[in-house]
Amino acid sequence: MEEIARVYAKSLFEVAKEKGSLDVVREQLGQFSEALSGNPELSTFFFSPYFSTTEKKEGLEKAVSGADPTVLNILELLLENHRMPAIHRLRREYDRLWDQENKLLPVDITSAVALDEDVVRRLGDQIGEQTGRKVQLNAHVDPDVLGGIILRVGNQILDASIRNRLDQLRRSVAKA
Repeated sequence: MEEIARVYAKSLFEVAKEKGSLDVVREQLGQFSEALSGNPELSTFFFSPYFSTTEKKEGLEKAVSGADPTVLNILELLLENHRMPAIHRLRREYDRLWDQENKLLPVDITSAVALDEDVVRRLGDQIGEQTGRKVQLNAHVDPDVLGGIILRVGNQILDASIRNRLDQLRRSVAKA
């Protein structure tokens, strides 16, 4: 299912890029995916084999009236090929491609206490300068960290938390 979503997302992305509608497609695809996630009856209708493709297409036209033609086309294609359950994965893959195209780098900062906004912004600015990408910052508070920070940049993690240091110390003592 993951590979199917990747193929559909890549095709959708290329068409949207060609038409200059990357942002619109991203937004509308996200809205449709969230509507399915938030409404069990709607997702049952679109995912169920008990309803015909024709019925689903009629329902789709009502549900997404006024949508970008590219979005409508991909949704109809998913229905015709009985691939609608891949919609959430398709959205995640499209978002990943969109982030890559826009050189966005997700950065999560986790600390035991809320950090000053200026500190968080400066950290983001430094990471942006070093990577040459636009940083998308998210700051979280997790008291289990105890102290220090955990910095997740893309798919890399720098764990400078006291909890991590205590765990490392515990392992070292256990080995000795």
